[in-house]
Amino acid sequence: MIGATACGIMLQAFVMQMPAQVVADNQTAADNQTATDTQTAADTQTAADTQTATDTQTATDTASVEVTAEEDSSVHSFYAGTGYGSNMIYLGTTMSQDHGFGYASLSYGLKDKLYLSATGYTISGFSPFTAFYSLGLSFNHTFNTWFDISLGLSRYNIAESLRDTLFNNFTYADATLGFDWRILYTKVSLGGLFSDGGQAYLQTRHSRYFETPSFAGDKAFFSFDPYVNILFGKMISIETTEGTTTTVSPGYRPWINNQGSSTTYTETFGPMEIDFGLPIAFSYDFFTLEIEPGYVIPFYSETGTTGMKGFLFMASAFFRIF
Repeated sequence: MIGATACGIMLQAFVMQMPAQVVADNQTAADNQTATDTQTAADTQTAADTQTATDTQTATDTASVEVTAEEDSSVHSFYAGTGYGSNMIYLGTTMSQDHGFGYASLSYGLKDKLYLSATGYTISGFSPFTAFYSLGLSFNHTFNTWFDISLGLSRYNIAESLRDTLFNNFTYADATLGFDWRILYTKVSLGGLFSDGGQAYLQTRHSRYFETPSFAGDKAFFSFDPYVNILFGKMISIETTEGTTTTVSPGYRPWINNQGSSTTYTETFGPMEIDFGLPIAFSYDFFTLEIEPGYVIPFYSETGTTGMKGFLFMASAFFRIF
């Protein structure tokens, strides 16, 4: 989905590109260390005196300090991101009421596994400038070349003056299984939204990531990650004397059930929407620029809902600070 979830997905995709660079840097450091050790051994054999032994010890101590610094830098990471989108679609409905939105985000990573992020959002045509913000905590672990898992917890807080217009404060948690089939990468996520009454969701995302050969000193490349995402959640059938329509209940926005003698509401768990996207990114050293066109097809009646159908667009920039 393009919107709040996409911000996190895109940032995570940028973060996951970094370990390869870290491995390359570590390999270069290891090669340099091997060459240094070889040269030192040759000097020691040639000179064979106390001064050479002292120099060797000094070089070893210096190398130990450099390796320690390298290991410490790979443990901690810090990222920043910013972007703009045409509409914020989240869990099947629009959070921005069909308005454009902008965001700025900071993220701290520990050992490329645990991430803590904070994001502020602004909605076009709404005041205050920071309409709402979110805090996120995520953990990911790769077991082997074909299986990985991730856990996420997010809290969304909105300005009090916008709660009746946009949505209420809520918390969302999810667990995701990732399967790499070589030609396709599949993610299956089970999530829960904790607000008024709570609500469960299921998402399946199928994508195929690929990138161009690197250039500009092996520091730059383009990448593509086309995907299809299917969202399942609470569907509501509204039966009246005029017929039956299907809609969705936004878990983060109050939904009034006017149950009456002439209206019957039936709740089921089923497909809410399917959306397609084509993220295209340019990465150079410590930063990534990405654009993501997408298209959303809802599985419910559009009239009287807070969902949408049609094209979406998002542009983002991410930077690794250290």
